Amino acid sequence: MMKRKVVIAITGASGAIYAKVLLDKLVGLQRPDLEVGLIMSDNALQVWEFELQNQSYKDYPFKIYSKTDFSAPFASGSAKYDTMIICPCSMGTLARVASGISNDLTTRAADVMLKERRKLILVTRDTPLSLIHIQNMKVVTEAGAIVCPATPSFYSLPKSFEELAATVVDRVLDLADLEVSSFRWGE
Repeated sequence: MMKRKVVIAITGASGAIYAKVLLDKLVGLQRPDLEVGLIMSDNALQVWEFELQNQSYKDYPFKIYSKTDFSAPFASGSAKYDTMIICPCSMGTLARVASGISNDLTTRAADVMLKERRKLILVTRDTPLSLIHIQNMKVVTEAGAIVCPATPSFYSLPKSFEELAATVVDRVLDLADLEVSSFRWGE
């Protein structure tokens, strides 16, 4: 069985609930063949604590790498991490990825994913969008990334903020080829 290696980066965009639901679902997968690395920016920590009113990011079983730890395995293509999810992805992070600016571990890992032609999923979280944001989304898409805006759906009749965020996270996990039990249209 081939090991899946996934890196999750959480930036300072509003929407810490998306990151929390993503981490919860990854924990729930309970797969011995899944290795998860985690990066959180300073702003991500502040936003998580403000929006979720806790520090539960410390409670996950994933190794947390410093944003300046360029010795992290996924800072090199030779480590063969196959998927990176940036959730939520700030417009600043998107711009740096689109420009090839690898000034921290998140943008370096994203650069590695693109150069190695591996899966990079950016869960953008901002509105409205400027032309610059749209152009950056076009650039990363042309480079091979997937832009998956944090736009929840309502046809599953979510009853909580977590269920609403899960409508986005489940799509992200589908894009990452990680099987999750979720609402499926027509089923």
